[in-house]
Amino acid sequence: MAQPRGGRGFAASGTAAPARIGVLLTGTLLTGTLLTSPGPGEHLKAAERRQEERRMRAAMLTVFWASLLLTLASFGGELHGLGDSLAVFRHWWAVLVSLSSLLLLRGRLRLAGLGLLAGFLAGAPVLAGWFGGGGASGGEERYAFYQKNLLYNGTDRRGIIADIRATAPDFVSMQEISDANLEIYEALAEAYPTRLICSSRGAGRLAILSRYPLSGEDPARCLKPGGVAAVRVATPDGPVWALALHLKWPFPRAQAEQVATMLPALRDLDAPVVLGGDFNMVPWSATMRRIEAATGSRRAGALFFTFRHPRFPLWLPIDHLLVPGGRGRLEIRPFLGSDHRGLLLRFGLDGPSGSPGR
Repeated sequence: MAQPRGGRGFAASGTAAPARIGVLLTGTLLTGTLLTSPGPGEHLKAAERRQEERRMRAAMLTVFWASLLLTLASFGGELHGLGDSLAVFRHWWAVLVSLSSLLLLRGRLRLAGLGLLAGFLAGAPVLAGWFGGGGASGGEERYAFYQKNLLYNGTDRRGIIADIRATAPDFVSMQEISDANLEIYEALAEAYPTRLICSSRGAGRLAILSRYPLSGEDPARCLKPGGVAAVRVATPDGPVWALALHLKWPFPRAQAEQVATMLPALRDLDAPVVLGGDFNMVPWSATMRRIEAATGSRRAGALFFTFRHPRFPLWLPIDHLLVPGGRGRLEIRPFLGSDHRGLLLRFGLDGPSGSPGR
């Protein structure tokens, strides 16, 4: 029986339809693949991103290791003066090592933990000074000690004289007494009959003043190699050595050598020591520990950033007051034309046994 004319065409059409559909699907898939596959430009951009990430990670590791080493080296003041120089900026090293450690938390947990621990240990003394800071003295706050670096060439002399008279301290220590600043020293003669002015290597002289009379043999001393003026006075609680101190800047300057030379004389003082000074050094330094050990006194009061650099945004806590037991109420005083703020400490001399002693 003959096939209808349209049968062959129907059969051919039915067979070709799946083939055409397959061709269409294959083309669509190929087109989609070509559209979604990254081209040479995108491959290059991805490689550049990976390279940039590697550079950033390398820089982060460099900052981490550098700040960690600087932090650890800042504890080496007992070995070399460079350690104390680094200690001046220890709180900044602590910030750097802590921040870089936080950025390393994603892939290097052990390193990050080490850095955070080092940052905490380095920053703890600064935080303790800010928020703790000595506290009130154990006994009656009978005495007051005023410390001021005058600045040899820029002081508001009348302002400083007025501030000292207004606060009425029992002891006054001053540094950088230039010829012009002698006006301050002389203006206080009536209120402070016990006075000693000594030469100091650097800008100007230094002086210690007291309301109390001299006591004992050889009661007024300019200690070698310079930088210390000391008077032995009779207070209501017994004899006391009152000292003014001015240290050189640390390494590469000769602060460590200056301190090492004066330590034997400090150890020979035969009564309790109260001391005010421009240490040019932070309280968490080896220099501070040496002077505290030699005098038997300790730094008193909260942490104040007393020095302001005239040209750079730099503030440092380098002026200090030391008394037996290290307790007292510390107040910050104005700059009054100097690059150093003044300090006023109110304290007592009562020791654990009820009397002053070393």
